[in-house]
Amino acid sequence: MSRIGNAVIALPEKVEASVSKGNEMKVKGPKGELTRQLSPELDIKIEDGEISVSRPTEQKRHKSIHGLTRSLINNMVIGVSEGFVKELELVGVGYRVNNTGNLIELTVGYSHPVFFYVPDEINVSTETLKGKTPKIKLEGSNNEMLGLVANKIRSFRKPEPYKGKGIRITGEHVRRKAGKTAAK
Repeated sequence: MSRIGNAVIALPEKVEASVSKGNEMKVKGPKGELTRQLSPELDIKIEDGEISVSRPTEQKRHKSIHGLTRSLINNMVIGVSEGFVKELELVGVGYRVNNTGNLIELTVGYSHPVFFYVPDEINVSTETLKGKTPKIKLEGSNNEMLGLVANKIRSFRKPEPYKGKGIRITGEHVRRKAGKTAAK
């Protein structure tokens, strides 16, 4: 029994949802509009400000996409009503970040700066305070797109285990290793 899949999604105020033929889900709210094609085998119902997802059979395939579909719809509803935020921090001496609109310029220890253009659906802001690590703040309504962009930025200089330098998502724990010890 899927506990996540059976949970009902409550629609907040100012959020409208519709399902077209073929299970194309559209959710519209104050933060934007999201559309996603979902599995046509599942049954999605919108009644009295609540969305419910049910599966036709107990096959393993239907069970596996039941909870996933409910989570995807829930993320769409949260995205258009509240939005999602991801913050990244640059840890390292001389690491800097600037942005001009959606173009990010990263100085992360290479011989050249790294430029990255963030998609228009995502808002970018950078913060550099003296004595603190530079931060990148990404905001958007699409959680999947936000995670992909954050991981792409992180991939320019992943945190290394010896000194902990690199770009990391705020709150991420980096497992540290002991370095070499001097022999006598």
